[in-house]
Amino acid sequence: MSGVTDMDDGIVYRAAALEDCYEVAVLKGLVWNTTYKGIYSDAALTNYDVDKNRKIFESIVQNPDIELYIAQDGNRIVGLMTCGKPFRPFGDYQQEIGLLYILASHQRRGIGRNFLDMARKHAAVAHCNELMVSVNRQNANAIRFYLAMGGRIIFTDDKQMKLAYSI
Repeated sequence: MSGVTDMDDGIVYRAAALEDCYEVAVLKGLVWNTTYKGIYSDAALTNYDVDKNRKIFESIVQNPDIELYIAQDGNRIVGLMTCGKPFRPFGDYQQEIGLLYILASHQRRGIGRNFLDMARKHAAVAHCNELMVSVNRQNANAIRFYLAMGGRIIFTDDKQMKLAYSI
Protein backbone atom coordinates (compact mmCIF):
# COMPACT_ATOMS: atom_id res chain seq x y z
CA MET A 1 0.00 0.00 0.00
CA SER A 2 1.73 3.15 -1.14
CA GLY A 3 0.86 6.48 -2.67
CA VAL A 4 -1.18 9.34 -1.28
CA THR A 5 -4.47 8.81 0.48
CA ASP A 6 -6.70 11.65 1.70
CA MET A 7 -9.33 10.29 4.04
CA ASP A 8 -11.59 13.38 3.88
CA ASP A 9 -10.33 14.82 7.16
CA GLY A 10 -7.82 17.22 5.62
CA ILE A 11 -5.02 14.85 6.55
CA VAL A 12 -2.98 13.23 3.79
CA TYR A 13 -1.57 9.75 4.43
CA ARG A 14 1.33 8.39 2.42
CA ALA A 15 4.35 6.14 2.53
CA ALA A 16 7.36 8.01 3.89
CA ALA A 17 10.37 8.76 1.71
CA LEU A 18 13.99 9.06 2.80
CA GLU A 19 13.72 12.85 2.76
CA ASP A 20 10.94 12.64 5.39
CA CYS A 21 13.06 10.79 7.94
CA TYR A 22 14.53 13.82 9.73
CA GLU A 23 11.09 15.37 10.27
CA VAL A 24 9.72 11.96 11.34
CA ALA A 25 12.54 11.66 13.91
CA VAL A 26 11.74 15.14 15.24
CA LEU A 27 8.05 14.20 15.46
CA LYS A 28 8.86 11.07 17.46
CA GLY A 29 10.88 13.16 19.93
CA LEU A 30 8.01 15.64 20.34
CA VAL A 31 5.51 12.85 20.94
CA TRP A 32 7.82 11.15 23.44
CA ASN A 33 8.13 14.39 25.41
CA THR A 34 4.37 14.67 25.80
CA THR A 35 3.37 11.00 26.00
CA TYR A 36 6.14 9.55 28.14
CA LYS A 37 6.70 12.40 30.62
CA GLY A 38 6.59 10.68 34.00
CA ILE A 39 6.90 7.24 32.38
CA TYR A 40 10.47 7.52 31.09
CA SER A 41 13.14 9.41 33.00
CA ASP A 42 13.67 13.09 32.26
CA ALA A 43 17.21 12.18 31.18
CA ALA A 44 15.91 9.67 28.62
CA LEU A 45 13.56 12.28 27.19
CA THR A 46 16.15 15.07 27.25
CA ASN A 47 18.78 12.86 25.60
CA TYR A 48 16.53 11.80 22.71
CA ASP A 49 18.85 11.63 19.68
CA VAL A 50 17.18 12.98 16.55
CA ASP A 51 20.05 11.97 14.25
CA LYS A 52 20.16 8.41 15.60
CA ASN A 53 16.40 8.12 15.10
CA ARG A 54 16.63 9.63 11.59
CA LYS A 55 18.99 6.82 10.68
CA ILE A 56 16.62 4.25 12.17
CA PHE A 57 13.74 5.66 10.13
CA GLU A 58 15.89 5.65 6.99
CA SER A 59 16.58 1.94 7.55
CA ILE A 60 12.84 1.33 7.96
CA VAL A 61 12.06 3.15 4.70
CA GLN A 62 14.62 0.95 2.95
CA ASN A 63 13.35 -2.28 4.54
CA PRO A 64 11.01 -4.17 2.15
CA ASP A 65 9.35 -5.96 5.10
CA ILE A 66 8.18 -2.81 6.92
CA GLU A 67 6.25 0.23 5.71
CA LEU A 68 6.54 3.67 7.31
CA TYR A 69 3.41 5.76 6.77
CA ILE A 70 3.03 9.40 7.66
CA ALA A 71 0.06 11.67 8.21
CA GLN A 72 0.44 15.24 6.98
CA ASP A 73 -1.61 18.30 7.83
CA GLY A 74 -0.60 20.76 5.14
CA ASN A 75 3.19 20.55 4.91
CA ARG A 76 3.64 19.32 8.49
CA ILE A 77 4.04 15.66 9.42
CA VAL A 78 1.73 15.12 12.41
CA GLY A 79 1.74 11.33 12.74
CA LEU A 80 3.65 8.20 11.84
CA MET A 81 3.04 4.50 11.83
CA THR A 82 5.15 1.50 10.94
CA CYS A 83 3.57 -1.80 9.99
CA GLY A 84 4.76 -5.04 8.54
CA LYS A 85 6.90 -7.95 9.65
CA PRO A 86 7.36 -7.90 13.46
CA PHE A 87 10.59 -6.39 14.74
CA ARG A 88 10.45 -8.77 17.70
CA PRO A 89 8.45 -11.85 16.66
CA PHE A 90 5.72 -12.98 19.03
CA GLY A 91 3.77 -16.20 18.69
CA ASP A 92 2.42 -16.81 15.21
CA TYR A 93 1.83 -13.13 14.42
CA GLN A 94 3.32 -12.23 11.04
CA GLN A 95 2.31 -8.55 10.99
CA GLU A 96 2.52 -5.78 13.55
CA ILE A 97 2.09 -2.10 14.09
CA GLY A 98 5.58 -1.33 15.36
CA LEU A 99 5.20 2.39 16.01
CA LEU A 100 2.21 4.69 16.06
CA TYR A 101 2.82 8.28 17.15
CA ILE A 102 0.55 11.29 16.69
CA LEU A 103 1.18 14.84 17.91
CA ALA A 104 -1.02 15.71 20.90
CA SER A 105 -2.52 18.60 18.90
CA HIS A 106 -3.79 16.12 16.29
CA GLN A 107 -5.04 13.31 18.52
CA ARG A 108 -8.76 12.52 18.65
CA ARG A 109 -9.16 13.51 14.99
CA GLY A 110 -9.34 10.00 13.51
CA ILE A 111 -5.68 9.73 12.53
CA GLY A 112 -5.03 6.73 14.78
CA ARG A 113 -8.16 4.99 13.49
CA ASN A 114 -7.09 5.65 9.88
CA PHE A 115 -3.59 4.35 10.59
CA LEU A 116 -5.06 1.19 12.13
CA ASP A 117 -7.26 0.70 9.05
CA MET A 118 -4.18 1.13 6.84
CA ALA A 119 -2.28 -1.47 8.91
CA ARG A 120 -5.17 -3.92 8.54
CA LYS A 121 -5.14 -3.45 4.76
CA HIS A 122 -1.36 -3.88 4.73
CA ALA A 123 -1.71 -7.15 6.69
CA ALA A 124 -4.48 -8.37 4.36
CA VAL A 125 -2.25 -7.78 1.34
CA ALA A 126 0.39 -9.88 3.13
CA HIS A 127 -2.26 -12.65 3.42
CA CYS A 128 -2.47 -12.39 7.23
CA ASN A 129 -5.71 -12.52 9.16
CA GLU A 130 -4.34 -10.90 12.33
CA LEU A 131 -1.85 -8.26 13.39
CA MET A 132 -0.50 -7.21 16.75
CA VAL A 133 0.67 -4.06 18.49
CA SER A 134 2.75 -3.60 21.64
CA VAL A 135 2.18 -0.74 24.04
CA ASN A 136 3.90 0.49 27.17
CA ARG A 137 1.79 -0.62 30.14
CA GLN A 138 1.93 2.88 31.63
CA ASN A 139 0.59 4.52 28.47
CA ALA A 140 -3.05 4.48 29.58
CA ASN A 141 -4.29 6.65 26.68
CA ALA A 142 -2.82 4.31 24.07
CA ILE A 143 -4.22 1.26 25.83
CA ARG A 144 -7.71 2.82 25.90
CA PHE A 145 -7.39 3.66 22.20
CA TYR A 146 -6.24 0.18 21.15
CA LEU A 147 -9.01 -1.48 23.18
CA ALA A 148 -11.65 0.92 21.81
CA MET A 149 -10.49 0.02 18.29
CA GLY A 150 -11.27 -3.64 18.94
CA GLY A 151 -7.90 -4.90 20.13
CA ARG A 152 -7.86 -7.93 22.36
CA ILE A 153 -5.12 -8.42 24.93
CA ILE A 154 -2.87 -11.37 24.08
CA PHE A 155 0.02 -10.70 26.48
CA THR A 156 0.78 -8.53 29.45
CA ASP A 157 3.57 -8.12 31.95
CA ASP A 158 4.76 -5.26 34.16
CA LYS A 159 6.30 -3.36 31.19
CA GLN A 160 4.18 -3.98 28.12
CA MET A 161 0.90 -5.17 26.75
CA LYS A 162 0.34 -6.79 23.36
CA LEU A 163 -2.99 -6.57 21.61
CA ALA A 164 -4.18 -8.35 18.49
CA TYR A 165 -6.61 -7.35 15.76
CA SER A 166 -8.49 -9.52 13.33
CA ILE A 167 -8.32 -8.47 9.70
